[in-house]
Amino acid sequence: MIAVDDVRAARATIGDSLHRTPVFSSATLGPGVLLKAELFQRTGSFKPRGVLNKLRSLTPEERTRGVIAASAGNHAQALAYCAALEGLDALLVMWSTASAAKIAATRGYGAQVDLEAPGPETVFERMRELQEATGRTVVHAFDDPLVAAGQGTVGLEVAEDVPHVDVVVVPVGGGGLIAGIATALPDTRVVGVEPVGSTALTSALAAGESTPVSPRSIADGLNAPFAGGLALGIAQERTLEIVLVEEDEIEDAMRFLYQRAKLACEPAGAAAVAALRSEKVPLTGGETAVAVVSGGNVAGETAAAILARP
Repeated sequence: MIAVDDVRAARATIGDSLHRTPVFSSATLGPGVLLKAELFQRTGSFKPRGVLNKLRSLTPEERTRGVIAASAGNHAQALAYCAALEGLDALLVMWSTASAAKIAATRGYGAQVDLEAPGPETVFERMRELQEATGRTVVHAFDDPLVAAGQGTVGLEVAEDVPHVDVVVVPVGGGGLIAGIATALPDTRVVGVEPVGSTALTSALAAGESTPVSPRSIADGLNAPFAGGLALGIAQERTLEIVLVEEDEIEDAMRFLYQRAKLACEPAGAAAVAALRSEKVPLTGGETAVAVVSGGNVAGETAAAILARP
């Protein structure tokens, strides 16, 4: 588990190396709805917050060996970027059908990429094989206290920029972001949003333990093959609400954010807005909600196809 002091320490560790992302109002969504634009973070998602906090904790010997991680793409890009920033060698284990744009961006930041895993169900097994062979330090995408504490700095910024916030709505994949935000905002209602085809945290809560799933959603950034034990523990302790959104609701929210809010997000980044637009997270009169728009890394052809649909 992590505490709010860990999140505050993460913010001090990160310093001014990353952006403080803006909060926008949206009259169309409602007078009390605001958007936390994490797609404007470096590498196009919230992920560098946790990565940089983790990398700056490494010992000199760990830094020499380099780092490794498994990722669908946003964590891969973040680790590639932050490793270059810190002068570290990075190996990212992605799957063969991952977004070509995210693979190219990860390589563009200077990291090595392994694509032997056929899908998300096997990518962590492949990562473990390579980690044992190379001795690299694992920078887990979501199930690491330092990573989750770094992601929690999103919550600290929300609390400062929207001090009257009643509810924060958060996209959920493996759970690192919601774990960090819930920790940073102990007295605020925090609601997680998963696609109906990618229910790692919902499945874990139902089973009482982290459970493998076979995620299938257009929101590839949320296609985690399991939820982290850290996120599960925090969700259980806080009795966090988790709602499910349909694929067409995610696409609708993505079109809305492009067309009305002028935010060029990815499908995963639209999940929180999908929950609000579909009234899966109903708001009472006078409540203020912040929806986290978690990322903007989407292939042009995917975005074009979604935007072209009515």
